[in-house]
This record gives sequence, structure tokens and C-alpha cells, in this order.
Amino acid sequence: MPTYLQIVRQVEDALRLGYLVPGDQLPRVKDVVAMLAINPNTVLKAYRELEHRGLAAGRPGQGTFVQGTLAVLPLRALQTLRGSLTRWIGDAAAAGLDQDGISALFASALHEHARGKGKAAS
Repeated sequence: MPTYLQIVRQVEDALRLGYLVPGDQLPRVKDVVAMLAINPNTVLKAYRELEHRGLAAGRPGQGTFVQGTLAVLPLRALQTLRGSLTRWIGDAAAAGLDQDGISALFASALHEHARGKGKAAS
């Protein structure tokens, strides 16, 4: 995945989890460049993509700010799901999977679910 899309994905994930909300300022381009040692154009491209998606807006001389949002679950629901997932990861590790194996299994299950094969019986 291109670096600029990784940045976009990180911002989207932060919005989904409620870490970022409308009005929050994204890090300045020069700060991201310094932290990640990447080309400024990569950060600018990511921020432009976020603007295109309606999630951020640049303010001349001030920076880039979150203006949109994505579906966010209430904190209690997120904590419950995180607990379930943490237990599942523990079970997978106890079964002998390493981090890469756990990631592969999770990605496979998520992919099957998205294709409609992983729906639980009602």
C-alpha cells in the first residue's frame, strides 16, 4: 500500500475509534515528515486525499483540520469488542500462532466475512 494511503488509513482508523473528532488539527506536514522521514509531497497527497473524502480541510496559515467523521461506536461497545478480541488473540497465541499467523488468520476471517461467508447463523 502506498505510504500516502497508509496515512489516510491511519486517520480514518483514528476517526472510527473516536481518537480524532471534527475540529482536531492533524499534525503539520513538516512534523510528519520529521517523524516518518518521508517526502513532504507524500504527506500533502495524503492530506489532499482526506480533503477529497470530506474528512479534512486545510486552513491557510493554520494547518489541516478534521471536518468529517466516520461511524463511531460508543466507548463501552468498543471496550467490550476490544476485550473479546484480546481474549481471541490470547487463544490464538496459546494455540501456537505467532503475530504474523494471528494477523493472517484474522485477515482471512475478515475477508470471508466481507464476502458473506462468515456470517453467524441467526
